[in-house]
Amino acid sequence: MLRARRRHLVRCAGVPVLAVTPEQVTVDDLERDPYPLYAAMRRDRPVAYVPAVDLWLVTRWDDVERVAKDVTTFTAAVASSPVDRCFGSPTIITCDGERHRDLRRAIDPTYRPARVNATIDDLVRPMAEELVAELLPRGRAELMAEYFEPISSMALARSMGFGEIDVTTLRRWFRGLSAGATNFESDPAKQALGDATAAEIRGHIDVLAARLMDEPDGSALSSMLHAAMPEGTTRDLALVAPTVLVTLLGGMQEPGHGAGSVLLGLLRDPRQLAMVCEDPARWLLPAVDEGLRWVAPIGTQTRAATCEVEVGGARIPAGAAVAAVVASACHDERRFAAPERFDITRADLEHAAFGFGSHYCTGHWFARQQIRIALEVLLAAAPGIRLADGATPELRGWEFRAPTTLEVRW
Repeated sequence: MLRARRRHLVRCAGVPVLAVTPEQVTVDDLERDPYPLYAAMRRDRPVAYVPAVDLWLVTRWDDVERVAKDVTTFTAAVASSPVDRCFGSPTIITCDGERHRDLRRAIDPTYRPARVNATIDDLVRPMAEELVAELLPRGRAELMAEYFEPISSMALARSMGFGEIDVTTLRRWFRGLSAGATNFESDPAKQALGDATAAEIRGHIDVLAARLMDEPDGSALSSMLHAAMPEGTTRDLALVAPTVLVTLLGGMQEPGHGAGSVLLGLLRDPRQLAMVCEDPARWLLPAVDEGLRWVAPIGTQTRAATCEVEVGGARIPAGAAVAAVVASACHDERRFAAPERFDITRADLEHAAFGFGSHYCTGHWFARQQIRIALEVLLAAAPGIRLADGATPELRGWEFRAPTTLEVRW
């Protein structure tokens, strides 16, 4: 069925238009490639209900920003949230008001730019250099599994206080948590995997927290228990634990997947790759930002309408779950010329990959700098890096999107 649909992909004034309607789109359609659907919606139906995921998708930049910022009309507390269903409630991404502000006060100190700038190089660079040293003699690697995802998982785990957990376990945790957090379709198998993974991690959280209550150590978990609390008191672990799971999921995923997409964009355009290699001080961070815009690692901010409301010409019912599709906003033709093109020389590299408003990603600076270091180390050590012969990297996912593999040679 999907192949038949793809044969009916046409272009209208340069914009892809799917023959299927949003009501006909399947989860598999979205997982394989949501961007043609987003482009068609931005053109003709910028807000539409997609039954497959039980969400109203909002696709244009201005509307996405409105939904994400207007906490009166669109609340982060979504009754059908797969995050809450799997991780527990509240989490930092599924609540508003004072509860959300308190959770931000708990997690923010670890990931503020000044703190990140003081610690990120010592945290990430040794890991990146060790992995590169192991890979270099082979002359080839699959960088998602062997480089980017291990760095992302280890850096986040160590900053959170889970430094004793091995990479294989961390990557398994990510797969399990992501299955639960993106289970909008309420698939029982995904739910079971997500629940089992969350329960396993909670066991580790309980052990760590028992020590950190009396012996704070500067980790993010320690901060979440102690930061901005009256002397001699800590936050209730039951309040903190769901947000620990959210932070582990996002932090293990976003930098590694974002780095893979950035490098894929560069490898597909040798001229831009040469620019970055020849002058990384000038071009590496623009490449990072462009890669995050080009393929947003996290696709949506999910909200619920508190009342019936009109957005983009559509009437959204009160209580309906709404996805502010930041991945689509990053491709809005009203804001970006040729948005499907990876171009590090864009005059305006602003993007929505980290979201909007009070729920703007608290780890954005950590993620951005981690991607920079991972790419800097790799490109300096592997001159002539290129896609392996016959390699055709596939990007997959709509809530979490990245190359599934990235086979390279040097």
